[in-house]
Amino acid sequence: MSYTYDQLSKMTVAELRKIADGIEHEAVQGHITMHKEKLLPAICKALNIEIHAHHTVVGINKTAMKAEIRSWKQKRAEALTSKDYVKLSEIRQHIHDLKVKLRRSLV
Repeated sequence: MSYTYDQLSKMTVAELRKIADGIEHEAVQGHITMHKEKLLPAICKALNIEIHAHHTVVGINKTAMKAEIRSWKQKRAEALTSKDYVKLSEIRQHIHDLKVKLRRSLV
């Protein structure tokens, strides 16, 4: 049976050890004495599963949002060179708001 990282990370140590029993790989040798934080990456390595969870963006266009952030960063550089600190503060706050919006849309 194929597993995902999310499925494996939600399992108990006993369940992970049962899975490791059926795997012939050097990464899981000594799995009986391993704790979960060592056993989980070893099983992932043996089964060729990526060790981190992937996040997906829901509700917004991530590419467009990042392009908008880049354009605001250019405006920030211009405001910095012109020493317009009021405008600079507004631009920094806008960039911050865009980044927060982007992070909140991650699932």
